[in-house]
This record gives sequence, structure tokens and C-alpha cells, in this order.
Amino acid sequence: MGFFSDFKASLMKGDVLTLATAVVIAAAFGKIIGSAVDDVIMPIIGLITGGIDFTQKFITLDGNSYENLAAAKAAGAAVITYGNLVQAIINFVIIAFFIFVILRAAEKARKKEIVISAAPAGPTEVELLTQIRDLLKK
Repeated sequence: MGFFSDFKASLMKGDVLTLATAVVIAAAFGKIIGSAVDDVIMPIIGLITGGIDFTQKFITLDGNSYENLAAAKAAGAAVITYGNLVQAIINFVIIAFFIFVILRAAEKARKKEIVISAAPAGPTEVELLTQIRDLLKK
């Protein structure tokens, strides 16, 4: 086999296609969660915390005080934007929670599928021996 035919055979394996599908779905899922966090959860957290916008929280390293993050960046100040870290942690926790819920639901569905698809059990050894004994008596 040539290089390209080997490469094609490798790509057509089920594991590679499953992985590619999972990556595409994960990227879309990440965008959905990002939107949920930015547009729904963070405003609620901001309301609870008195209107705090975590993405605007920063510490300047030059010792000067700036009105907002945009002004600090425009002045060329080195800043630590710890608010972005807080938002990234919240994103991670929410994504992990959603993945846990999905995996848990998939596991329950798989267990139900296994129970439903289980073949009916045949007679036990004792039942077979009893049937043979009864047939021999006749």
C-alpha cells in the first residue's frame, strides 16, 4: 500500500471519526457555555455582588491608578486582570458541571439499553437436568 492509501485507511477508522466529531461538538458546546456565562450568569453574579463586572477588575503594576482597564491599557501600564481569571474559573466550573450532567445521563441511558437488550436467560443446569430426568422416566 502507498502512503496516501495508508493515510486514508487511518482516517477512516471509527476512532478518528469519533474524535473529530467530538472536537467539533466540543467547540460548539464551548461557545454555548461561553455565551451562557457571559450573557446570563455573570450579569446575575454582578447583580448579586452589587454590579461588579469581574472582567474590569485589574491591578496595575506601575503603582498608578486608572479609571478603568481600557485607560490602563491605553497608557501602556502593565496590568494583572484577575477578573478574567475569575470568569475563566466560573466558565470551567459550569462546563465541567454540564459535561458531568451529560455523561451521567448517557450512562443511565446505556444502563437502560443494556437491561433492555439483555437476552432472556435460558434454563439453568438444574432445570435442564430435571427435564432430562422427567423425559427418561416417561
